Amino acid sequence: MTRTWIPGTPDAALTAIARTPRLVIALDFDGTASPFVVQPLSARALPEIVEQIERLSALPETIVAYVSGRSMQDLRVITEHDDDSRVALAGSHGAQYWFPGVGLAEPVPEARDGEREELWAAVRPIVEKYDGAEFEPKTFGVGVHTRGAAPDVEEPLFAEVDALIADRFPLWRRRQGHHVLEFSSRVEGKDAAMAALRAQFDATGILFAGDDVTDEDAMRVLGEDDLGVRVGEGETAAILRVGSPQEIAALLSVVADIRGAARE
Repeated sequence: MTRTWIPGTPDAALTAIARTPRLVIALDFDGTASPFVVQPLSARALPEIVEQIERLSALPETIVAYVSGRSMQDLRVITEHDDDSRVALAGSHGAQYWFPGVGLAEPVPEARDGEREELWAAVRPIVEKYDGAEFEPKTFGVGVHTRGAAPDVEEPLFAEVDALIADRFPLWRRRQGHHVLEFSSRVEGKDAAMAALRAQFDATGILFAGDDVTDEDAMRVLGEDDLGVRVGEGETAAILRVGSPQEIAALLSVVADIRGAARE
């Protein structure tokens, strides 16, 4: 049963995850750490979230990670990430990783990865027919965004792209989220990212927060010592629900306060 967390109120599950011995805090980016924006590469985390990430990353046995459908190159841009960062990254829905002190960990290539340019060439002309739609090239596929388009654009555009993929790229993985449709040559999802982060950092608990359908892959594999947080409306396997990225900042502040006090 999912319950709504109200900033400023105590919660047993939140306290428990804050006190786990080795904590990974994994955040989706768009709609969770950052408000939605029309231009995908203009997204940035809220300053108050950046502040809490800095607090948490400075604590012992505490790792913060961004887990996103964005390609690693774009994810590093929007998170303003550099090689000295203490923040881990999982890009392309868990197909790419960057770990502090390690750097990039690229996946083993698959045969379909080589079809990427062919996919781009087929999808881009469709997207360009629709005013306000955005074409996003990805390392392992493509994203089609309609956040800046009129409401009547999304349905016909997505239908046309779906028909193309079904005809020419039927084995590519389809994902649809808030005003975005994407296809990937990789099968990894954010469930794979949870497993990779748990193994990499020997986590005793993961706090994962996300706002979209693709984030539910991660929510469903969290265990009893973990905590899922859903941002906004929609069906979810998360334990807690908050209303906005601003409330994620408030929640992270509580975790930092509890975790910091336990280590003083």
